[in-house]
Formats: sequence, structure tokens, C-alpha cells
Amino acid sequence: MRTILFLLQKEFLQIFRNRMMLPIIFVLPLVQLIILVNAATMEMKNLKIFIVDQDLSVTSRQLVDRFAASPFFRISSRSFSLDEAGEAMERGKTDIILHIPANFEKDLVRENRAEVQFLFNAINGTVAGIGYGYAASITGSYNREIIAKWYQIPKGVIAQQSIEVRPSFWYNPELNYKVFMVPAVLAILVTIIGAFLSGLNIMREKELGTIEQINVTPIRKHQFIIGKLVPFLIIALVELGFGLTIGKILFDIPINGSLFVLFVTAAIYLMTILGLGLLVSTLARTLQQAIFISFFFMIVFMMMSGLFTSVETMPNWAQNINIINPIAYFMKLVRTILLKGSGFRDIYHDIIALVIYGIAMLSLATWRYRKTV
Repeated sequence: MRTILFLLQKEFLQIFRNRMMLPIIFVLPLVQLIILVNAATMEMKNLKIFIVDQDLSVTSRQLVDRFAASPFFRISSRSFSLDEAGEAMERGKTDIILHIPANFEKDLVRENRAEVQFLFNAINGTVAGIGYGYAASITGSYNREIIAKWYQIPKGVIAQQSIEVRPSFWYNPELNYKVFMVPAVLAILVTIIGAFLSGLNIMREKELGTIEQINVTPIRKHQFIIGKLVPFLIIALVELGFGLTIGKILFDIPINGSLFVLFVTAAIYLMTILGLGLLVSTLARTLQQAIFISFFFMIVFMMMSGLFTSVETMPNWAQNINIINPIAYFMKLVRTILLKGSGFRDIYHDIIALVIYGIAMLSLATWRYRKTV
């Protein structure tokens, strides 16, 4: 035990003497939380809409005013020419074109029906789909107002003619995308500290030759591995607490679950990801190789972990691959604990999977270390 304590002291001194590692440990969480959480959002607001009102009637102006008053749309320009609007969309100056044809109000009065045209820039399918939903909702609401006003029909009667839906959103009532993103960014921070920095630290010692000095000492292999991995386990848990504090202060994220459950789960996950980092360091011969291998696996695992989109919406083959994706397990666990308040009883299946994964990674990395060094 005394040998392990000396190794831990040596590792902490080495980590804090490295000027390149300190900014990554202490500055990276703050930068990622502030920038990524605010920038990486699926909320569609201020969609640019080009108005082509060829009717210029009271009714058409009222419809345009509905879009101007909506927080989801921002009128980028107005014109009488549909061709001009098309050119603006080709140049990327607008996302949606609202075309109100001539005689719009006249057709509505005489024939009880009139048409408007929406043209969407569907290069980004998500923007086009959500924008269509917003536009259809505003147009439908205005249509019901016209019916109620022109035909003296109470609004309650119109509402009864269709199914009324009153949604109740659990765990994120305001549909704030930041509440969804903050736990994900915290999971990424823990992953970077656990897998990336731990592996690079070992590879750096290999290139400097200092690891050979330790190998010729009577230090046992398990003592060496504990001394190498435990410091990054502690640092990653501190980073998690630091990130939670920043998330609570800046974004007021809910913490409905037990912090004890969260940190125990994070420790189990870190044993898995630290084993993966150690395995990479045994496979690579140089620091550059270790960076490339870690970068490849981390990018693939992060993108498939549910960082931005739900895992359940992925194809079946992608969901099957996620069985071997430790980040996907931890991403789900962090969100479940913080937002839903889940305890060990609710998440034990995923914890068992991480424990099995961690034992396999540490065992393989330990065996591989003995074979190569």
C-alpha cells in the first residue's frame, strides 16, 4: 500500500508539472460547457422567411403579422417577385418563402377557400421539417380565427370539431435543449480525462524513457497500473463535480437524482474507459499513434452515443453496435440520474454492463501490457 501511495504522489506531481495538461484539465470544462451547450442546439428559432405578398390585402397582412410576431421566424426580406425570393434562397439568404398569391382575400370571401404556398430550403432536413410544422401551426391557427370572425362561430365550437391535445412534458417541462445537452457534455469531459489523457500520459513516458526506469524496479504490475490510473480517476471525478457546479450556476440544470449514485456510476464508467486508454497505450508505439487511435474510437463512440440525437432513432445496426459503446451507456445514465432522478434499482442493467465491460478492458489491457513492455 505504501508503494502505491508513493506512485500516486509521483503521478500527481508529474501531471501538475505538465503545463500542457493543466489547461486541458481545468480550462476545457469551462469552455466546453459555455460554448458547446449554447451552440449545439436543435432548437429552431429565428428562421429566415422571405415574404412574397402579391395580394396586399388586410387578410394577407394579418397572416404576415402572425409570422412576424412568432419567435420562430424572422422576416428577412419582402418582394412582389417569386423569382427574386428564389434567388435569395439559392444564395442562402432565406430558409422559407411565403408566397401569398393575388386575389387571396377575394378567393377566401367568394369561394370560402384560398391557397398560400410555402417553399422550404431542405438542404438541412431537420430545419425544413420543423419549420414546416411551425408554419402549418401558425397558418392553421389564423384560419380558425378567420372562420370564427367571419361566420360568427364561437371559437369553442371550432375547437370541438377536432381533437384537442394538451401535452405534458416530463423531466424537461420547458423543452430546454440545454437541459438535454449539459449532462452529455459532462459525460464527454469525463471521457476525455479518463481515456484520452491517461493513455497519452503513459505514451509520453514511453517516449521519454522514464517508464523503463519504473519497469526495472521491483514494483509489481498491479501497483504500477493502479498508480497510473487512479490519479486520472480522481481528476475526472473532480471535473464532474466542477462541471455540475458550472451547469447548475449557468444553466440551472435539474439535479433530481442522488449525487452519490451519479459519482458511483461515474467511477464504474471511468474504470472502463481508463482500461480502454491503457489498452490503446499498449497497442501504440508512439504518441502520435496513440492520439490517432484514441481520436478514431472516441469520435465514433461519441457520435453514436446519443450526444445530439436519440439512440432509439438510429438504424438497428447502429443500435447493435452501441452494445459495445461504453459512452452510450454512461450518456444514458447521466441523463437518467440527473433528469429523472433514477436510483440503482432503475439503472442496474446498464451498471452491470459497464462492470462487465470494465473488467474485460482492464484485464485485456493488463495482459497486453505484460506482453509488450
